[in-house]
Amino acid sequence: MSFARDGEATPPQDAPVSAALVALWRAGRVLMVFDRYRQSWELPGGSLEEGESPRRAAERELMEESGQRPGGRLRFVGWARFVLAPDRRVEHLALYAGSCTAPRAFEPTEEIAAVRWWDLREPLPGYVQPLDAYLAALAGTET
Repeated sequence: MSFARDGEATPPQDAPVSAALVALWRAGRVLMVFDRYRQSWELPGGSLEEGESPRRAAERELMEESGQRPGGRLRFVGWARFVLAPDRRVEHLALYAGSCTAPRAFEPTEEIAAVRWWDLREPLPGYVQPLDAYLAALAGTET
């Protein structure tokens, strides 16, 4: 994986932008969601729908997966380039960050079983996606 802090208005041209993730912070902790299918803690986010911008996908996925909204506009952090196995396909994802001033109650969904505010150091119960933990650290703590 590589990471570039290029501008949001200039997406990478060497491979598609297929997803967007959000590092939403509150009191020095980042929001993580537990994906039932992958059985892992991850940053909220997911695939772009047809015609959808990465920013809009980030906002939609954050709300769908966690019920949370940022306290203001999400800040664009950068583009992550990664290679998917087994066919070695290259894709990019957009990373956004924001702050949560008024957390909302979480309702489990078919996809997301739980949410946690994580300080990046304490162990979470279960597996944490290493890429997501790395991207959360790159996003910083508060915006």
